[in-house]
Amino acid sequence: MKKQKIITEFEVYEELSDLPEYVQHLMLQAKEAREKAYAPYSNFLVGAAILLANDEVVTGSNQENSSYPSGLCAERTAIYAAGANYPNIAIKTVVITAGPRNSINTIPVPPCGACRQAMAEYEQKQSEPIEVYFMAQEGKICKVNSLLELLPLAFDKDFLK
Repeated sequence: MKKQKIITEFEVYEELSDLPEYVQHLMLQAKEAREKAYAPYSNFLVGAAILLANDEVVTGSNQENSSYPSGLCAERTAIYAAGANYPNIAIKTVVITAGPRNSINTIPVPPCGACRQAMAEYEQKQSEPIEVYFMAQEGKICKVNSLLELLPLAFDKDFLK
């Protein structure tokens, strides 16, 4: 038997003003998207904004459904819209902001496992990394330079051969 170690590295920014200007702008768009979330069951609002290589921005918010598996997270709402509307344009940056409707959370909220897998598929498809920033409603912001830093053993098309 041989043990192997996976190490993930990420950056932490103390506040929005510490981020590059384009990321600050994206995060504001993600916050606006979060306010459009349809989350009557969980009351947990998530917004995402995606910057494409052509400088277009695509946003998304979580959309719940009383048949719980039928809902969709903000990240996947946005990334699938980007893929459907801009199929050959690379995704450069994804920003995410999330938290409960009736209270303020300050612990950065990373994407869920399903969203990590969906974003990893796009990163693998375009053969270039996607930087990901995530935060709660307020407080610190975390950044990874590649989605695969959040999902280092991602399932990909090579397993299907």
